[in-house]
Amino acid sequence: MQHRRLLGTELELPILSFGASSLGQEFRPVDIGEALQAVHAALDCGMNYIDTSPFYGRGMSEVLLGVALRDVPRDSYILSTKLGRYSKSHFDFSARRVAESVDVSLERLGVEHIEIMLCHDIEFVEMQQIVDETLPALRKQQEQGKVRYIGISGYPMNIFRFILGQTDLDVVLSYNHYTLQNTMFGDLAPYLKERGVGIMNAAPFSARLLTSAPLPSWHKATPEVRDICRRAAALCAQQGVDIAQLALQFAVANPDMTTCIAGSASPDRVRQWSAWIDEPLDKQLLKDVQEILTPIHNWFYIEGRPENNDTLR
Repeated sequence: MQHRRLLGTELELPILSFGASSLGQEFRPVDIGEALQAVHAALDCGMNYIDTSPFYGRGMSEVLLGVALRDVPRDSYILSTKLGRYSKSHFDFSARRVAESVDVSLERLGVEHIEIMLCHDIEFVEMQQIVDETLPALRKQQEQGKVRYIGISGYPMNIFRFILGQTDLDVVLSYNHYTLQNTMFGDLAPYLKERGVGIMNAAPFSARLLTSAPLPSWHKATPEVRDICRRAAALCAQQGVDIAQLALQFAVANPDMTTCIAGSASPDRVRQWSAWIDEPLDKQLLKDVQEILTPIHNWFYIEGRPENNDTLR
């Protein structure tokens, strides 16, 4: 597995990392034994950076991950988790909750420190609180050695410039914004690199939009977006290629994206992803698929508070 240095840190991350949201049954009910095996499959494939959150499964992901990693040497993997979002509508970015959340995550995961701690989905709250209260409290946790690096995650592109315009961050994590269909996070990369911020990308399949699997019920893709993506998937199928393979290969190919985080509770699926990124990218097929996707290039939806969203395409 190829690794890249995460700017703003001393960490070397694999270009493909394991997202543990699947352990929290965010997409489908999972078999616990199979989910635990998926973690070990990821490690066996060199995906030794694992990302989770107390939001995933409302604690279930962190707990199961702690079980899966119980007998794994601590220096053989890198962990990130998050704070601030605890259910669909429960957010708490107060300084008091920062300290509590870090300690709870450490206990669930069974570790003494976490490499990366992210403020999760900050677009759902008044973001000035993140600058004035949350990040200073998180820096104190960093000084105590409980977390090594801190940052933010979320969907709207606007959140990164808003925070970095007022304070420093070690890293940022974006999802659904560097894919075959949407490359807005790539456009932001020069600014982030200039600020010395580590860049991490997640969700190369855009919550199944760029796969042949059924979309989850909560997916916000419009009928037009769904139809065009189905046409792109059909073209890939005609060429004997799964569009998910093309999507994953595209996401990991950009060196500005230090790592791409993808999650599954299926060990076979994880192994398949690892094999895919070792295969050559079909550049002609990529060009043809991107041409089909042109009418919806950089399509996005509103997430969180409307005022926290970037309305510029």
